[in-house]
Amino acid sequence: MAKISNEARLAQAIYQHIGGPTNTSKVYNCMTRVRINIKDDHQVDIEALKLVEGVMGVVEDGDTLQVVVGPGTAAKVANVMADQGHVQQGRQVQENLDQDLTSGRSEAERITAENKNKQKQKNNTPFKQALKVIASIFVPLIPAFVGAGIIGGIASIIQNMLTVGALEPGMWDNIFLVLKILQNGLFAYLNIYIGINAARVFGATEGLGGVVAGVTYLTGMLPEAPLPNIFTGGDLAAGQGGVIGVIIAVYLLSLVEKSLRKVIPDAIDIIVTPTISLLVVGMMTIFLIMPIAGFVSTSLVGAINWVLQVGGAFAGFILGATFLPLVMFGLHQILTPIHIEMIAATGKTVLLPILAMAGAGQVGAAFALWLKCRRNKQLTNIIKGSLPVGILGIGEPLIYAVTLPLGRPFVTACLGGGIGGAVLGAIGGVGATAIGPSGVALIPLIADGQWPAYVMGLVAAYIGGFILTYFFGVPQTAQEASEITGSPSNTMEALDNL
Repeated sequence: MAKISNEARLAQAIYQHIGGPTNTSKVYNCMTRVRINIKDDHQVDIEALKLVEGVMGVVEDGDTLQVVVGPGTAAKVANVMADQGHVQQGRQVQENLDQDLTSGRSEAERITAENKNKQKQKNNTPFKQALKVIASIFVPLIPAFVGAGIIGGIASIIQNMLTVGALEPGMWDNIFLVLKILQNGLFAYLNIYIGINAARVFGATEGLGGVVAGVTYLTGMLPEAPLPNIFTGGDLAAGQGGVIGVIIAVYLLSLVEKSLRKVIPDAIDIIVTPTISLLVVGMMTIFLIMPIAGFVSTSLVGAINWVLQVGGAFAGFILGATFLPLVMFGLHQILTPIHIEMIAATGKTVLLPILAMAGAGQVGAAFALWLKCRRNKQLTNIIKGSLPVGILGIGEPLIYAVTLPLGRPFVTACLGGGIGGAVLGAIGGVGATAIGPSGVALIPLIADGQWPAYVMGLVAAYIGGFILTYFFGVPQTAQEASEITGSPSNTMEALDNL
């Protein structure tokens, strides 16, 4: 008999304590957790789930259950659960999950999950639920944004080298063309992908969601005979309203479709419901949603660009300094549609590089804590485990396992991020061609060859976070000596035990 894998054992144990696959509507994952959409919370035994060997923590977030099984993401577990329950998705994780391990990275992930759970329980509001919906729509597309963005960045480099004569035309022209075709495989049809995901989240038919989103491209409309904008008297433009309009349209589709299915006889439902849904929502999309959402998205992008142009370094400082609190409360997800709208309108988002400075300030603060608290082996071990992913732009371990529990370092890290944001705001125009990565990982996606300016911002945030934390942000208790003795429940408990 074949030996069962650790991932299969974990998947079976998780299902055992959440009511089985039938109580699960969706399984997916983020950097550190298997995320499970639960149908009936009463069937979930949280305490028993926490006792499963290999489960490092359990986070309840509305109707989503997050099971922490190690750093990175719980890809293998999510894949096994998806196969067993015929549900969904996953990413990779390989880690020693013993509760007494002394690996700083794993310890940081466990503490991160516990402290983040406390924050989420305090802030589980309708607004947070709306943000979770936005995240559910866009998170599955992030790998596509990263891959297509990097390919587009390579294409831009080749184009620049062709322009200055550093590369010979011919073969390189064809390579450039192929790379642009690959990039446009995402961005040319982005609304349709978002429409399909939104339909899945809102409970509409996914194919209909894609069609309604595709309506925004106004395919078939002749340039010499455009449809009118009933609000302004001008012409409608293909793609007007962007992703904001698509999300609104698909949400309305879900309402119309569900209402029709309640009254349409089963014998003709397959014919009548999709036809009426498309007619009603399609017309509303073209003549109502596209003009209104177009005005909103255009105004939003224009306002952000105006703030950055007029505010310069000051605006950059405010944005860089306030982004970590947004991440702490999960509010950063609302910025994803804004980034996409900016990329669609200008080819880049100038907001993302500035916001990425927040994580860099936190990295600088962590280095200061490491240096000044070097006698505190428990704390420095956690920092060592959190820093590598922090440098790559994954800030949660440093937030929830290090700076936030200590208090003052979180403030000085925010100020360090503000310094980096001020540098980029003063330079101006530094943008990214895609969303997804942050920190050092964002460098390949910086548009127009302005990556040296982005690196200057990173260095400024590193230095700012380090200096402010070293001189003003280190609590006295954090500097006292300690040894690695096991797994305290959080950083402050480790300090209290000194």
